[in-house]
Amino acid sequence: MSEQYDLVVIGAGSGGVRASRMAAATGAKVAVIEDMFLGGTCVNVGCVPKKLFVYASQFKGHIEHASGFGVDASFNGFDWSTLKSNKDNEINRLNGIYESILEGPGVEIIRGRGTIAGPGKVEVNGKILETKRILIATGGWPFKPDIPGGDLAMDSNDVFAMDTLPERIVVVGGGYIAVEFAGIFNGLGCDTQLLYRGDQILRGFDNEVRRFVTQEVAKAGVKIRTQTDVERIEEDGDEKICHLSDGSTLRCDLVMMATGRKAKTSNLGLEEAGVELRKNGSIVANERFETSVPGIFALGDVIDTPALTPVALEQGMVFVDQQFGEGKRTLNYELIPTAVFCQPNIGTVGISEEEAGERHPGDIDVYTSEFRALKHTLSGSSERTLMKLVVKRSEDRILGAHMVGDEAGEIMQGIAIAMQAGATKSQFDATLGIHPTGAEEFVTMRSVTREL
Repeated sequence: MSEQYDLVVIGAGSGGVRASRMAAATGAKVAVIEDMFLGGTCVNVGCVPKKLFVYASQFKGHIEHASGFGVDASFNGFDWSTLKSNKDNEINRLNGIYESILEGPGVEIIRGRGTIAGPGKVEVNGKILETKRILIATGGWPFKPDIPGGDLAMDSNDVFAMDTLPERIVVVGGGYIAVEFAGIFNGLGCDTQLLYRGDQILRGFDNEVRRFVTQEVAKAGVKIRTQTDVERIEEDGDEKICHLSDGSTLRCDLVMMATGRKAKTSNLGLEEAGVELRKNGSIVANERFETSVPGIFALGDVIDTPALTPVALEQGMVFVDQQFGEGKRTLNYELIPTAVFCQPNIGTVGISEEEAGERHPGDIDVYTSEFRALKHTLSGSSERTLMKLVVKRSEDRILGAHMVGDEAGEIMQGIAIAMQAGATKSQFDATLGIHPTGAEEFVTMRSVTREL
């Protein structure tokens, strides 16, 4: 008689780890299977190392801006190997922490490739685990377009492991990963070109934010080319030659493809088990994370909800409550705060001006403020900040808040709390600002910029 589990999780990323340990804390017998690294994309090849790289990329600018404050400092160079080594040490430390937080409540960690082997059965390392519930939490994986020479390009995973920093880099893509890495490389001193096949980078964000970010990122030194795609890549010695859709060529030392991510669902036995998948490979799951097959559940990036670590973490909590708790928790995807760590940062929560106008035509007020931050009056930088509130006039309710500027992500977390609590524009207006800060602009915007 094989061992019976209450839950077997395939994938030890943010959602899988949270679901595993919280389920085990209820007394459930839980195993989590992982064939790569604990912590998933976020800890190993995503949010955490990327933010460390963002910090590194900002020091050169800080030093250059210091003279206006009377600081005599100079930038004497940058050593990639030091950054990479220190980053690796931190990720290894976090991997150990993830192992500890799983083992603490009694989760069995199994290293290997888990596949569905039948109703209530998961195979790993030649062994069959019998379980009441199977949870798929395998996340996503970078997608590279199938073009001639595409294998010569790196993806966002590869970049974290590269041994040397290129002098010239071409980043292909227009989403937040592409824009963030373009800023990182530019800040580290690389000649950086960002190519995007669409008309405007950061599709899905508020259009005014997109225009403003394009302007500021280009001002910082990133060469942005829209309506341009790479059709073929060739190698010429140590150089890469990109053949572009407009007929021109571009020589560089490294090509990074940041053209999207796909759900990591292949070779898991999902099709054989009858689990319904979308055309893009993601798993169809309902609000209880149930798939089309009883006993098989899925959460995180693999089900095509917003691909954000806090979303997967909250899904893990809701799943455990539904399966092992009181079953009262649900997840609202309407007010998800998001940051893009481009330079300057984007912080946003709620809906865009365009979406608000479509949902509530004739009932929207838009408030905006654009300014040069106090710091830059002495730094000499021409960087500007944008803040924006989208308000439903009839209810005085804030539907969207957007910011482009220094520490936008940090500021937006507090705004998200207020919006979650149902704050009105009048309540924002009645709140005293903290002076002098950029954040105070959110409570001092009184004049409507435009009505929709």
